[in-house]
Amino acid sequence: MKSMREPYHCKLEEFWHRQIGHISPKAYAHRVGGCQDLIERLHLYGKLDGHVGCVNTVHFNPSGEILVSGSDDRKIVFWDWAAKTSRLSYCSGHDSNVFQAKVMPFSDDRSVVSCAADGQVRHAQFKEDGMVETKKLAKHQGRAHKLAIEPGSPRLFYSCGEDGVVRHFDLRSNKSTKLFSCLSSAAGSNQWRRRAVVRLNAIVINPRNPLYFAVGGSDEFVRVYDIRKTLCGTGDHPVDTFTPSHLIGSDQVHITCVAYSSQEELLASYNDEQIYLFKKDMGYGSDPKSASCEGANASTKEPQVYEGHRNAQTVKGVNFFGPNTEYVVSGSDCGRIFIWKKAGGQLVSLMLGDDQVVNCLEPHPYATVLATSGLDHDVKIWAPTAEDRLPLPPDAEKVMEMNKNNREERTPFAIIPDVMMHLLRVQRLHARRHGRSSEDGMRAHDDDSGGIRVEDGESDSSSDDGSQECIIS
Repeated sequence: MKSMREPYHCKLEEFWHRQIGHISPKAYAHRVGGCQDLIERLHLYGKLDGHVGCVNTVHFNPSGEILVSGSDDRKIVFWDWAAKTSRLSYCSGHDSNVFQAKVMPFSDDRSVVSCAADGQVRHAQFKEDGMVETKKLAKHQGRAHKLAIEPGSPRLFYSCGEDGVVRHFDLRSNKSTKLFSCLSSAAGSNQWRRRAVVRLNAIVINPRNPLYFAVGGSDEFVRVYDIRKTLCGTGDHPVDTFTPSHLIGSDQVHITCVAYSSQEELLASYNDEQIYLFKKDMGYGSDPKSASCEGANASTKEPQVYEGHRNAQTVKGVNFFGPNTEYVVSGSDCGRIFIWKKAGGQLVSLMLGDDQVVNCLEPHPYATVLATSGLDHDVKIWAPTAEDRLPLPPDAEKVMEMNKNNREERTPFAIIPDVMMHLLRVQRLHARRHGRSSEDGMRAHDDDSGGIRVEDGESDSSSDDGSQECIIS
């Protein structure tokens, strides 16, 4: 029997203080949650089965009790992840794959916003009579990948899309505000890129200063904006820009995901490149064009790099992990979950998370728990339940070398998102023909009439299909 004196090999003094009541259990969890001993005990806690398509988004509600997921099947599911059961499932109202769904803060988990491959941004409200009412708030021209909720606000959030547009929403009104269109100003070898639209894949709000938000997309720059300036109608004028010096002027890369740490650091994952961590003093200023001209001289510091994964297929996510964002987590085309130490970039955990590709990684707001999803039709929950610390698997070096070789052997042109999505549709159709799911059956199920009312929030947006079904379990 294991000794109870040392539950984990760190923070033992904190454990003693908790035992004698000097600190609360919540404060204790926050202090020890980033202990490497806990991270190395992460193990599959359970699988959440309920979708019939790839799961493209996972998100914990503010309390951490509920996990929300969205899928190619166009449904949004509320999970009691600890009990491994679904609480509620409803048709989102989207016409295509749901890319993100989030619970609004201080809404009693009754208000959900979502975006999808159809370009729509939608709002769902849960009524007292059990009905779920969905409304279209806006529509991007092209896919809408991500939403960003203003911290602590039950009404304010942003969206971004492949049309390069950033929109601001206030749920007290039925219309959104177009803040600006993101345009490239990089002066590379291809001069046509100078004012090309940047197709946006990611938007995040600075958690310590919500007046600032960052976006990333089809060029090499992470751009940071001041909401006060964008609301004044000054247009696409970032207050700072970030990129590794060796990627300046490159037309071979794009950003698939951006994340903010609690220390205001920016994390960016590049398609078929690496993951980079930028500190606040590593920016090139408001004019990325001048950064392209000045090159590496524009910054004396280089970002921390995280290596070993591969980000070529899909729009892959990246995130921080730990109560003080001590770790960086990413999925990979090899189906693994990579966890690195933020400081130094050491790989501390490598787990098999999908039969094909891991795309989404969502840390629990308080506990050392991680939710992931990918091309498999389930959501996986990881918790530090292993009795002993788990070393890196024996094939870790082989996996990372394979990812590196595949990246270096890629064709010398970038796969644009439209081509990428077409290839994925072909791949999924092939899988369905071999019995994984039926597109016709999926659509027939979604089109069943039921107790969900659908309304449009903008007169210039395309109309909805009508009533759809809500399933509460």
